[in-house]
Amino acid sequence: MPKVIYVTPTGDRMEVDARSGTTVMENAVRQDVPGIEAECGGACACATCHVYVDEAWADKLPQPEPMEEDMLDFAFDQRPNSRLSCQIIVRDGLDGLTVTVPEKQA
Repeated sequence: MPKVIYVTPTGDRMEVDARSGTTVMENAVRQDVPGIEAECGGACACATCHVYVDEAWADKLPQPEPMEEDMLDFAFDQRPNSRLSCQIIVRDGLDGLTVTVPEKQA
């Protein structure tokens, strides 16, 4: 089972076992990762599951779809490595994926 590592704004690390086929957001919500609000429930209709993907993992993820890019415009402190965690699907090749939660959500 792949692991996803969430780094909170305070620098705490939470390592979560994540089932392949689920999203990074779903796993964060299940494990009460601080800062992942996910107000739309994963419908790509808000930016409250915004994360920064660790640079080592950025090239291993598919590029964001246009809808995700549009929603990222509403994210607080958007960066080049910003993604919506509801759009990142966990798979075996992502074992150890590390994402950082922004200081605040939109």
